[in-house]
Amino acid sequence: MKNKIIYLFTLISSIGFAQDSISDVLKKFNSESIPYISVQELAMPKTDAILLDARELNEFEVSHLKNGIHVGYDDFKIATITETLKDKTAKIVVYCSLGIRSETIAEQLKKEGYTNVFNLFGGIFEWKNNNFKVYNAKGETENVHAYSKTWGKWLLKGNKIYD
Repeated sequence: MKNKIIYLFTLISSIGFAQDSISDVLKKFNSESIPYISVQELAMPKTDAILLDARELNEFEVSHLKNGIHVGYDDFKIATITETLKDKTAKIVVYCSLGIRSETIAEQLKKEGYTNVFNLFGGIFEWKNNNFKVYNAKGETENVHAYSKTWGKWLLKGNKIYD
């Protein structure tokens, strides 16, 4: 009987700590006001997009998508984008670690009149988890800034870097 109680307690306790999927996390934190683009679709050769990295500079310096442009999050300035990206119909994909901060930045772009803006589903973590390459100033790297221990659990491949 005691073993059954322990088993039942363990089962009930583990339900509360069950690991959500990336999809569950995004549903919890995002409003889905910006359409997602999958990493597979973005990786297709025919997909031509401007890539904006909505992570902080220290994260970007560890790794980013090829041709990614650092725009940051905490100090993001929409004026910087409007000064450099004049074509408001250009395809823009915003990404961060998972796709939460990038939604906020993408919403600002949309409010400013950009009409073809997407949020990378699962961010750079999902990109790396699907074996796509990431880069730093020296070239290709296996390192990915994992943001924090809490959020880093979603990065399944590559070397997790924390600072």
